Amino acid sequence: MDEIEIVELPPQAVLGLRRRGPYTCIPEMLMEVFAVIVEKGAIPAGPPVSIYRETCAGEVEQAIASGETDLEVAFPVANRVRPGGDVEYYELPGGRFAKTLHRGPYEACTQTYERLFAWLAERGLGVTGPIREYYLNDPSEVAPEEILTEIHAPVG
Repeated sequence: MDEIEIVELPPQAVLGLRRRGPYTCIPEMLMEVFAVIVEKGAIPAGPPVSIYRETCAGEVEQAIASGETDLEVAFPVANRVRPGGDVEYYELPGGRFAKTLHRGPYEACTQTYERLFAWLAERGLGVTGPIREYYLNDPSEVAPEEILTEIHAPVG
C-alpha cells in the first residue's frame, strides 16, 4: 500500500482542454491536446493530467449516471504556444496537496480514493478544489495492474 503525503506543488503552465461529457472521453481529449503539442512545437514538461471537480463518491456516481461530467485534461509544457481551437494555454494553480499513488486499472481507483479521503478525515483536512490525476505511464504499453496514477487532492 502506497503512502499518502502532503506536498507543495508550484503553479504549472499547461496546454489543456475542458468540455462536458462522459469519463470515457478522457483518452480522446488527451490525444487532442497531444496533437496540438506536436503541431505547435510545445515542449512537454511532465505527465498528462485530468482535473476532476467531483470531490466525493456521491458526486462521481451522479456524474457517471448523467454522462455529463465537467472534464478537463492537460499536459504540462515548458514553453508558451498559441494552441488555437478548443485547446488553451493556461496555468494550473500550485498549493498544498495530499498525494498518493494508485497502481492498477483506472476503473479500480475507488479504494485508493476511499483510503485518501479517510486519511484526510483523520487529520481534519478537507479537499479545497479540483482533484488531479497524473498518468505516469501509458496503458497501451503496460499491463493493467502496472498502470500508475498519481492522485493529488488540494487540501486545507
